[in-house]
Amino acid sequence: MTDSPFQRASPHRYATVNGVRLHYVEYGKGPLILLLHGFPECWYAWRYQLPALAEAGYRVVAPDLRGYNLSDKPRGVDAYRLECLVGDVTALIRALGEERAAVVGHDWGGVIAWQLAMSEPQVVSKVIILNAPHPQRYLEALKTPGQLLRSWYVLFFQLPWLPELIIRSFDFAGLRQRLLKEPAHPDAFDEASVKVYQQALAQPGALTAAINYYRAGFRSLLRGLRQTIRPIEIPTLVIWGEQDRYLGTDLLNGLDSWVKHLTVDRIPDASHWVQAEVPDRVNERIIRFLRSPRA
Repeated sequence: MTDSPFQRASPHRYATVNGVRLHYVEYGKGPLILLLHGFPECWYAWRYQLPALAEAGYRVVAPDLRGYNLSDKPRGVDAYRLECLVGDVTALIRALGEERAAVVGHDWGGVIAWQLAMSEPQVVSKVIILNAPHPQRYLEALKTPGQLLRSWYVLFFQLPWLPELIIRSFDFAGLRQRLLKEPAHPDAFDEASVKVYQQALAQPGALTAAINYYRAGFRSLLRGLRQTIRPIEIPTLVIWGEQDRYLGTDLLNGLDSWVKHLTVDRIPDASHWVQAEVPDRVNERIIRFLRSPRA
């Protein structure tokens, strides 16, 4: 991944937290913001947000989550339980010399951000979620045929070795097509950005680690995820690309029952990859929310 000009210009650093060595990129000075990526991404998912938020006066840190790209890749499904992922983020905030941070999460990064706000609210100042389901609403939606069909891949990922074999086949051709063809905005990803994600997943052990997020998450559903769900009182912004083929907009219904200070920003012409499709709009909404004394 050293052939990316953006990478060469970026300050790459490492921190050992919660028993794993995490790679991260840091920009700017000011109040701390953590940007948590999803599947099948890495820190580069925030290439449009890092400079914009830094210019707005924030210290912006985008880690490779455990298992991804240049971060450590512990073996075994249990290493990717939600409590381990939340522990990484909590420890990273403290390793960066801060007690609290605003946390922005997309996809799996959003799942981690939801759980962090419920289980470790003292380390979170504000939460911003991009196309990631609240666990209570997701559990409810899985009882409907529509969301169950959208989530078919979660069940497929429970199989051993076969998902890795198929995704890796033909040099990640399926991943390439997904990123180039799936977004509502066809220019969301180009060949260069897709190559970054291909190279990140090609790191030894990275693909299995990424899929283990789903395996561990599914096991947590079976073990009683509902018991860990608590009301959130931290100011929360949800930015939602309404053309998401994996997560229906009905996941937003009733969300205010679980989130006391909630703002929902729907973007009708964006899909699951909202921060890459309409980065200027996403950046503006994040900055406005962070600057608002009453969210």
